[in-house]
Amino acid sequence: MTKIKTTTSSASTSAKTNGKIGSLLKHGDTKKKAGRKKTARKIVSKIDAMKPKKPPPAFFYFLQDFRKEYQETNPDIKSMRHIGKACGEKWNMMTYEEKVKYYDIATEKRAEFDTAMVNFTKRKESGEFDEDKLELDDDSDFDG
Repeated sequence: MTKIKTTTSSASTSAKTNGKIGSLLKHGDTKKKAGRKKTARKIVSKIDAMKPKKPPPAFFYFLQDFRKEYQETNPDIKSMRHIGKACGEKWNMMTYEEKVKYYDIATEKRAEFDTAMVNFTKRKESGEFDEDKLELDDDSDFDG
């Protein structure tokens, strides 16, 4: 049996040990504070659930139309991979004038999103989403 000689400085060894102990202590601290953070996380997630969702880009509106047409002309191809590839190729070959229809739809949806987001921000800043006003589900089995 051969001995493996390791040469490490005491500073690097102690730094590694302290790093491990420090991370263990930090990990233990988060467990103690977890009870306080759960309600804050629930409130943030409830508020985020009320936040308006961003509209898709123009390509996605084109994809909806193209998918219907493509499946009618090619009923044997059911893979989204092939449909998406064909759609991307067609989108890249289209001129701007052909794409304008989809850009207009996307711009309209984006304007609706922007107004909804402004209203959401106003309601959030006015305190409409306070802790007292939000109903939290404390019956969850995963809370601990």
